[in-house]
Amino acid sequence: MKRYFNESENVVTQAIDGILRLSGEHGVKRADAFPASKFVTRNKIDKSKVAIISGGGAGHEPAHIGFIGKGMLTAAVSGEVFASPSVEAVLSCILHVTGDAGCLLIVKNYTGDRLNFGLAAERAKKAGKKVEMVVVSDDIAIPNAPQPRGIAGTLFVHKIAGHLAEQGSCLEAVKAGAIEAAKNSFSLGLAVSTCSLPGTEVNIIGDTAELGLGIHGEPGLDKVSFKGGKEAVTMVLSKLFAKTDSDERYAILINNLGSITPLEMSIITDEVLQSRYKDQIELVIGPASLMTSLNMYGFSFSIIKLTKENRAMLKSEVAPIAWPKAMEPKDPVTFDISYQKLRKEFLPSRNPRTEHFIQTICLNLLDAEAYLNELDKKIGDGDTGATFAAGARGIMKLLDNHSLPLDNTSDLLTNMGELLASYMGGSSGVLLSIMFTNAGAMMSEGMDFPDALENGVNMMMKYGGARKGSRTMVDVLLPAIEKLKQGSLEEAAIAARKAANDTAKMDKASSGRSSYLRAESLLGVIDPGSEAVAIVFECITTKNLETV
Repeated sequence: MKRYFNESENVVTQAIDGILRLSGEHGVKRADAFPASKFVTRNKIDKSKVAIISGGGAGHEPAHIGFIGKGMLTAAVSGEVFASPSVEAVLSCILHVTGDAGCLLIVKNYTGDRLNFGLAAERAKKAGKKVEMVVVSDDIAIPNAPQPRGIAGTLFVHKIAGHLAEQGSCLEAVKAGAIEAAKNSFSLGLAVSTCSLPGTEVNIIGDTAELGLGIHGEPGLDKVSFKGGKEAVTMVLSKLFAKTDSDERYAILINNLGSITPLEMSIITDEVLQSRYKDQIELVIGPASLMTSLNMYGFSFSIIKLTKENRAMLKSEVAPIAWPKAMEPKDPVTFDISYQKLRKEFLPSRNPRTEHFIQTICLNLLDAEAYLNELDKKIGDGDTGATFAAGARGIMKLLDNHSLPLDNTSDLLTNMGELLASYMGGSSGVLLSIMFTNAGAMMSEGMDFPDALENGVNMMMKYGGARKGSRTMVDVLLPAIEKLKQGSLEEAAIAARKAANDTAKMDKASSGRSSYLRAESLLGVIDPGSEAVAIVFECITTKNLETV
């Protein structure tokens, strides 16, 4: 897998400068001691207030540099990727930002960080600086661990300590608030692929997921089966909230460990807020990439018990844009659009043969979902199977509810056309909606079914722009309908299969997504939409329906 890293020795320094170049009004600056000392501070430092310093290895962005600013960190010290910064770098940072009010170091519980930050603190004290250190160990992945790791719950400590410092609290009060926040913070993550360092390949865990994987890729609590977002969220939440009382209220930080898409993070968030623990969750921070692990494909949750004092601290405004505003969750707000009468009302009716006919089509499209997706991945975005399956599921639900006009073909076609536009989405749903809706209208005027269907395809071509030879569904529909007009369903299926197979010989498409592809990408690959139509015709031959 290709990556956007350049020379490995410049990865961290170049990344820091990339941040600095766009720091804008919340400006930050770095020491001129690159690459030995990589620390970044606020542009303007008020030394009458306690300085808050954190840091550690790079690779967790936006932590820690992304949280420098009013209301959070005063400075952050970075090491190389996953490597603690040196004692000299930490000491230089302390000496630069610390005034008479003193300085608090917030350190994640890793040996290198504890040693280097700790020794720097002792040396700074000998130089006359007031320095205290709080070590965060919020990871609950390994029961009874002698040294629990510090992970994303550290950000709660940044926020609370930063708030207290901004309000002018003394060093002792800031430290006490940080210790309290650390004591009441718990974190746990889950990933299906670990992180890969610059110059290394991605390591896919396989069919399992790692529960409690460390932010440097360290093994976690256990390898567990992975069945999807709902089960993953429940698994992590159940272990976190096992440490709580049901009458306590919490803030939860929903953290992307690096590679989960925004769409999936929104789904994870919805699962959190529909879970059995939703009534204990009063504030949500995220979902966002907050403390990542390079490109780890996973998420973590951190919770902190809320008190009257820290609730206000977590909600207070800060300058760093990497910190999301703490939000109070609420149920989705909906509004009624039934008054618009978007669809014509049809009188439901029963017809066993038609019901079996439609059910057969739907079941076959559901069975073909994975196959059609794989076929589409070769030339598109891999969603053809899912698109047709979505339409099939919607229609099956209406069959189960007995709400279709099965004994009135013209009404049925029109109804199906309206429904497919909603259920399927994409261009396929719209095009099939046009075809069925027009066919239904023609039948209501006395046209027979094959001619009405042909008229629907013509209307599809008018609005979609495809023609025969365009490498689309049209290439299958036209020859199949021609055989239907001759009265043979079996011949229509044969013609559909041949036409679908012939699309694999076409090295150019003039319509649809395939029109953007090179010839070598198309040759040998059946058009997925054409294949779906061929599957439909093959499953509704007289032989397959003779049981009715």
